[in-house]
Amino acid sequence: MTIISDYEEKKEPDKILAKRIIHDVGSTGQPPVYGYQYFTAGIDRYINTIDEEYLCDYISCGGSSFKLVIGTYGGGKTHFLYSVQGRGWLNNYVTSYVELSADSTPFHKLETVYRSIAENLIYPQKYEDLHSGYERGIESLIKYWYSRKRNKLEESGLDEDEIRDSLIYYISKIGPYASTSFQNALKHSFLALADDDYEKFSLIIQYLKGENLSKTVLKEYQIFEKIDRPNAFKMIRSLISWIKEIEFKGLIVLMDEAEQTPSMTTKQRETLLNNLRELIDACSKGTIGGSMIFYAVPDENFLEGRTAVYEALNQRLQTVFDGEINPSGVKIDLERSELEPEELLTEIGIKLSKIYETAYGVTFDDKTIKQIMADTAKAAYEERFGEIGYKREFVQRAIKELNALKVQVQR
Repeated sequence: MTIISDYEEKKEPDKILAKRIIHDVGSTGQPPVYGYQYFTAGIDRYINTIDEEYLCDYISCGGSSFKLVIGTYGGGKTHFLYSVQGRGWLNNYVTSYVELSADSTPFHKLETVYRSIAENLIYPQKYEDLHSGYERGIESLIKYWYSRKRNKLEESGLDEDEIRDSLIYYISKIGPYASTSFQNALKHSFLALADDDYEKFSLIIQYLKGENLSKTVLKEYQIFEKIDRPNAFKMIRSLISWIKEIEFKGLIVLMDEAEQTPSMTTKQRETLLNNLRELIDACSKGTIGGSMIFYAVPDENFLEGRTAVYEALNQRLQTVFDGEINPSGVKIDLERSELEPEELLTEIGIKLSKIYETAYGVTFDDKTIKQIMADTAKAAYEERFGEIGYKREFVQRAIKELNALKVQVQR
């Protein structure tokens, strides 16, 4: 079963999407999961290199890679990760964007990381579906997988009994994966859909989501392993293997650190660093082939220490990714833009003004817009040492300026 990506990017946003972009950016300074591309600037060289060097063939042919993304809070980390995600969908990858935090998804607890990856899986979807409320999570992916397989059998002209026999034969051949319990859970969830047994399906999905159920409940399905810290990496490897087997090209995981590590204890921080080292080594050794992992942090302060784990990590993270000049480098510094900071902000502002015109049916004078955005860029960059990243500060100010200009134009 070959799955062809349904995802595509429209050349221009329509009115509703444009208005959503303006509201999202103006209120929180955050880009929408779809629509970010219409005001992207300064990162094309990075994104194009990731696409050409990794996504086109290397990852899909069993390679794996880890990249450390460095950008201040409000400095464009999420926008960059969404840009990678979009390229992933265009290349028919499943993606998972995960916000790491001490409360909900601490990286020192790998079982919660698996849980978040499973909860946030998104397969390539049509623009309309992403725009109106996209499907996400392992439950949606399994249903999509099953429906695609069943639809193909129906199109071949088989009767209902033949379809069922074909589905049973097909699912008996999947695997093997690192975790037999994960493999059995997938098989029984697939069969539950074939039997319209939604109670059974819901039960097994709870396990695949990382919810630890009673051993007695799962025993009849040959599911014996808990999804806990010792088994978390095994489950992630199994997840990637399954995604590749159902003929997506692989999995792209985008981890965005929402809180700084000082909120952790010394033991938690060391566990986090060890987990990170283990993840980097798994990528370099090819034990999680078919995956690309991005880990976004506000700075490199978490690497400052004198113990062995700090030294080991620093050695692994010392090379700099610099687009086509050094595509094998690990660190991606979002401050190393193709443009000077104020020039970059001005370009973003001009792109936002075009989106604004579409959203509200107004037309601005180009010269006026350039001057407003240049002035706003200068003011935002002067506050770059404040609590809010200057890029986020700029886009919020830019929308405020556009609102004021719209009022003037419509008088």
